Amino acid sequence: MKWLKWIPLPVLIGIAAGSASALFIASLDSVTLLQTKHPWLLWLLPLGGAAVSLIYMKFGNEAGRGTNLVLEQVHSGSGHVPLRMAPLVLIGTLMTHLFGGSAGREGTAVQMSGSLSSAIGRKLGLTESERRRMVLCGIGAGFGSVFGTPIAGALFGLEASARGSMRYEALLPCLIASFTGHWVTLAWGITHSHYAIGVIPELSWLAVLKVAAAAIAFGLISSLFVQLTAGLKSLFARGFKHPVLRSFVGGTVIIALVYGLGSRDYLGLGLPLMEEAFAGDGTPLAFLWKTLFTSVTLGSGFIGGEVTPLFVIGSSLGSVLSASLAMPASFLAALGLASVFGAASKTPIACTILGLELFGMEGALYLLLACFISAAVSGRTGIYEADVRAYAPKR
Repeated sequence: MKWLKWIPLPVLIGIAAGSASALFIASLDSVTLLQTKHPWLLWLLPLGGAAVSLIYMKFGNEAGRGTNLVLEQVHSGSGHVPLRMAPLVLIGTLMTHLFGGSAGREGTAVQMSGSLSSAIGRKLGLTESERRRMVLCGIGAGFGSVFGTPIAGALFGLEASARGSMRYEALLPCLIASFTGHWVTLAWGITHSHYAIGVIPELSWLAVLKVAAAAIAFGLISSLFVQLTAGLKSLFARGFKHPVLRSFVGGTVIIALVYGLGSRDYLGLGLPLMEEAFAGDGTPLAFLWKTLFTSVTLGSGFIGGEVTPLFVIGSSLGSVLSASLAMPASFLAALGLASVFGAASKTPIACTILGLELFGMEGALYLLLACFISAAVSGRTGIYEADVRAYAPKR
């Protein structure tokens, strides 16, 4: 009867994760509004990044490894994610967005939920194996609650933390935690952005070939994002040994990019860019500029996630491809949103489900095709060092 406890425990995790996500989303909306109203805050980005790096140096310890630490604790660790990770990543991400850094939010939600679920497991005196499952439930609850996609959240935790095989025995607890987290976030009054997939082309060989061509492009841009971010991390680390100086320089580069382009469109989450993409009004090179801004931000040590920027990059690229492929912009934007992140994170199953939760069942075959082709094209390396390369081509 030991399995019975995996009903109340995931509910407890979901309550904690959903409440944390609600606090984070509300706070993020507030700092984003401040950044928009007070453009001069961008000039403080180097100092803000330096301050966060200093805080992590003094108090972060293992927490500085972020989402990779959470995933490793599920796979091969003791299930111990330091509780300090939750406040540190919350403060760090809010400061990144307050001063104009280009980053996302899923990493924050996953890290907060992972650390809270680990703390609950320790408090309850659970075994190492049980704590690892608690953290896995926390990943699903954090992801599902911050995006409003509970099924994808549960599968994301399973898929991202897998190494050779998925922990299907943890599926039900992860679903309970993820749905609870989602409902709790909504109960706190949080709403999620919604985008319409629009007209879905009739199934035909030509349509399938066009989607496959788009998926190849999605896989290539996700690979560019992964390689550029990793390359910039290495470049900043070699050029500036001290993390504080690294973030200061990175913030200065972002300011230079803003004034060099004469545009602030690529700061923050970039949701207006996604709205333009679904409307078919996107800027032709928006996907490349957002890639550069986010890679510089994360590569120089700022705190934040990758997922929302990858959503923006994918939807913007899909919208651009619509003219040459003679397909609806909103349709390709939807495919790009799901598959670019799926390719970069090596979680095509979760991202196919994410697309279905966001856009409905009508485009299921196209979503499945785009997510798996893009994941295969993108190669073996993903944004999470701890992930399994199960969907990359073998060498």
